[in-house]
Amino acid sequence: QKELQAFLEKEQVQARFQSTVHNMTSMCWDKCITSTPSSRFARGEDTCLANCVGRFLDASVVMVKNIQQQRQQMTDQMTNP
Repeated sequence: QKELQAFLEKEQVQARFQSTVHNMTSMCWDKCITSTPSSRFARGEDTCLANCVGRFLDASVVMVKNIQQQRQQMTDQMTNP
């Protein structure tokens, strides 16, 4: 039972990670790739992609920290009414 639960949690984490990567890829591709796809990026596209991914990751870190703080505050309120 515990092994199954651990397996399911691991699979859910992997699915969320893959979804996040897919969303980031799609968003940054649409924003940065303005030329017809070829074997090389057009001028500035590679920099745009790198910056877009960096901003996406930075925003994700900020959101995770905020969620963790909110959870901690809720836990503190429950243990210290």
